[in-house]
Amino acid sequence: MKQERKAVGRRQFLRTLGVGTAAVAAGGPLVSEARADSESNDEKRRARYKADSPHIQAYYRVNRYPSK
Repeated sequence: MKQERKAVGRRQFLRTLGVGTAAVAAGGPLVSEARADSESNDEKRRARYKADSPHIQAYYRVNRYPSK
């Protein structure tokens, strides 16, 4: 018994790839909007970056950033 392989042409492959990419791109903004709404205004305004750690201070010193 021989198994028959169905050959997919190059154009059909690229068409299918394009449709799949468009479907993923259309769903992307919906996911990011849901995540952006999870933070309250207080959480958005809080300070997040702290340059108090020694490795960050060393990075600034080595790269000659001006000190405050």
